Amino acid sequence: MTALSSYMAAAKDRPLPPEVVEKAKHHILDTFAAMLSGSELPGGRIALKMAHAAAGRPIATVVGSTVVTGPVEAALVNGVLAHSDETDDSHGPSQSHPGASIVPAALALGEEMGVSGERYLRAVTVGYDVGCRHTMALGGMDFRNQTRRSTHAYAGNFGSAAAAGCVAGLTAQQMRWLLDYAAQQASGYAIWARDPDHIEKGFVFGGMPARNGVTAALLVRAGWTGVDDVYSGDDNFFQVNAPKGDPGILVDTLGERFEVSETDIKKWTVGTPIQAPLDAIENIRRKRPFEADEVKNVVVRLAPTVGAVVDNRELPDICLQHMVAVMLIDKTASFHAAHDKPRMQDATVLRHRRKVIYVPDAALAPLLPARVAIVEITLNDGTRLSDRVEAVRGTVRNPMPRSEVVEKARDLMAPVLGGATAQKLIETLLALETLKDVRTLRPLLQPT
Repeated sequence: MTALSSYMAAAKDRPLPPEVVEKAKHHILDTFAAMLSGSELPGGRIALKMAHAAAGRPIATVVGSTVVTGPVEAALVNGVLAHSDETDDSHGPSQSHPGASIVPAALALGEEMGVSGERYLRAVTVGYDVGCRHTMALGGMDFRNQTRRSTHAYAGNFGSAAAAGCVAGLTAQQMRWLLDYAAQQASGYAIWARDPDHIEKGFVFGGMPARNGVTAALLVRAGWTGVDDVYSGDDNFFQVNAPKGDPGILVDTLGERFEVSETDIKKWTVGTPIQAPLDAIENIRRKRPFEADEVKNVVVRLAPTVGAVVDNRELPDICLQHMVAVMLIDKTASFHAAHDKPRMQDATVLRHRRKVIYVPDAALAPLLPARVAIVEITLNDGTRLSDRVEAVRGTVRNPMPRSEVVEKARDLMAPVLGGATAQKLIETLLALETLKDVRTLRPLLQPT
C-alpha cells in the first residue's frame, strides 16, 4: 500500500518517457473517437437522453452533445458512450477495456479543476497502471472465469479512481482512502453478456467504473477518511474477492512497465474475434488483388470459444459472416458499414455471406488469449489464397502507427463533428502536453 499510494500521489509531477506519452495520446484519441461515434448509437442515445433530462452543475462536458453537467454525471454518460460499441481499446492480461472509463473519469474531474493537458496525460497513464494491475493481481482471466465477476468493471473502477485522484492532486495518505472507497464500489457481473442491446455492457465496462472513480476522488477530496490499507488485515479486498490472488502484482515494475503501452487499439470497429479475419483478408488482397465476385468461398478458422462469440450474430459489428462479406465487397470495414443493420438484408451482401464458412479449430485454443485466425479463400478459377494472423493489427505485438490511429479516429469523429472540427480535435489531442486547460477542449467535443 505504501508503494502503490506513493506512486499514485507522485504521478501528477512525474515526467513520462516520450514513447509512453505518445502511446497515451493514441489511447486518449482513440477513446474520444469512441465516445463521439458512440453518441449516435442506441446505447449512446439513451445515455444522452438521460444526460439532457438530469443535467446538473454546468461543470463537465457530455461528449457529442451540448449538455454540461456535474463531473459524476458526465463521467457516467461519457463512459457509456465510450463503450456503446466494440470500438474502444482493450488490455489482454487484465481482461479489461481501460480507456472507456479512465479517459472519461479524468476528463470530468479535470474540467472541474481546470487541469493542464500534461496533468491529464499523466492521470490517464497512472489510471491504466493501477486499474490493469488490479485485475491481474486478482488473477485475470482465471478470476473472471471462476467468480463470474466482471474484470472489465473492476479494472475500470480502480483505474478511474487512480486517474481522478491524480487529477485531484491527492496525497499518498488520501490515495489510501481513495483505494478504500474504490474497493467498496467494486462490482460487476458476467451477466452483462446476456444483454442483447449493448447497453448494460456500456454501463458495466465504461459508465459505472468512471462514475465510481470520480465519486471516490470527490469524497476523499472533500475530507472523507477511511481504512488505511484495504489490501491487508481482516476482511481485506483480496481475502473477500480472490484469496489466491497476488497483491504484489499491484506494484510489480511500477514506473518501469506502463500498462498503457501494453494495451491494444482496434483497427476495425468490430467485435474482437473478427479483427484477425479482417486483417487476413486485407493481407491476402494486398498480395493478390481480387473482386468479391471472383470468390467461390471463404473459410475462417478460429478457436471455438472465440468463434462462438461472433458466429452468425444478430448485430452487424459482431457477426463474423456479415463483416467478412462486407470486407469482400467494400475492400474495407468502415464504422458506418459495421453499424448498418439494414444492410444485413441486402441481397448482394447475403449472396456473399453465403460463401463464408466458419470452422471452429480446437488447435487454435491453446494459443489464447492471442486470437489467431486462419483464412482460406478459394476463387472461382480454383486459385487458393490463405493467411494466418498471429498478431492482430493494433495489438502490442503489431501496433498501429500514429497515422493509422488518426485515420480510424477521423472515420469515427467526422460524421459527428464535421471534418474541420474533427481535424482540429485530433491535432489538439496529439499536442495535449501543450494544453493549459482541458476545459478548452469543450467546443471541439460538441457538434455544431
